[in-house]
Amino acid sequence: MQYDVEINGRVRQVAVQRTRGQFVVSIEGRVRRVDAARIDAQNLSLVIDDGASSYEVGVTSDSATGLLQVRVGTTVIDVSLNGGRRRRRDRGVDPGAGPQRIVAPMPGKIVRVGVKAGEAVRARQTVVVIEAMKMENELKAGRDGVVGELHAVEGSSVDAGALLVLIQ
Repeated sequence: MQYDVEINGRVRQVAVQRTRGQFVVSIEGRVRRVDAARIDAQNLSLVIDDGASSYEVGVTSDSATGLLQVRVGTTVIDVSLNGGRRRRRDRGVDPGAGPQRIVAPMPGKIVRVGVKAGEAVRARQTVVVIEAMKMENELKAGRDGVVGELHAVEGSSVDAGALLVLIQ
């Protein structure tokens, strides 16, 4: 399958092919063999080039922005995927319309709340930081708006899917 992957404004062509239980991934001509194993619903273990390097990668989807949030270690990267598996957004539906619900992607503890109810927020602004599996995960606003509801409280535990912030 062919994909156009945008990271930080730069688009890269990525080809993925499954071969003998592994994936052959070509990124702009550089070829890597990847052994991928699912850890849970959102996390993968990747072994690159027969053990040359390995990563635990978390992937969550932000339905409001259409972006994927990819976590490698403590780094979270917003990724736009335009390829065979991406939903088409040209069917008259504005993904930025209506309130944006920011929910806990996994069970964890809220370590920082970066907004207050009624406060204006900008797209990609960190609104809540959750610690889960000894990693901090920054949850960001998908678009400009105003915090309509704030359910996140620093130091509290949350379940996966719990509503933390509603941006209007």
